[in-house]
Amino acid sequence: MTRKPFLTLALVSANIALAILVIALFLPGGCQSPPSNLATTKMQIGRKTFTLEIAATNAAREYGLMQRDSMPSNHGMIFVFRDDQDQSFWMKNTRIPLDIIYINSMGQVVSIHQMKPYDLTGVFSDAPAKYAIELNEGMAESAGVKKGDVLKIPPEASSTNE
Repeated sequence: MTRKPFLTLALVSANIALAILVIALFLPGGCQSPPSNLATTKMQIGRKTFTLEIAATNAAREYGLMQRDSMPSNHGMIFVFRDDQDQSFWMKNTRIPLDIIYINSMGQVVSIHQMKPYDLTGVFSDAPAKYAIELNEGMAESAGVKKGDVLKIPPEASSTNE
């Protein structure tokens, strides 16, 4: 009696498992980034409701959406600042294309821009803003939000934690 067929089958199975792991790591969206420890809130933006992570500390604002391979289409991040001021964001270590919506303390959208992965060029608000919301690229247009719209900022995202 020989054990070679069993050993061959075990090696083939191990190679298949390894191939599946490699494919999962390199396909777009195949390897999701771990979720952050940030609190979340629901927010109506245009015609859609989004789940937003709340970046209300310096550390959270600085890290933002860096090092993520993907983000669900109905998710994003709201950056909360102390008061209205000229804002600028860049895409250092950010792998996914994003829309950024700048909003003043009255909830009015002051500008909407698109940002490209890894682009270190600053993307400035058109006017002072207290909030910035990052969504997947194209979601602002898909939701129908535009400059001048007034959005209701959820209470849990209305002030910084510092």
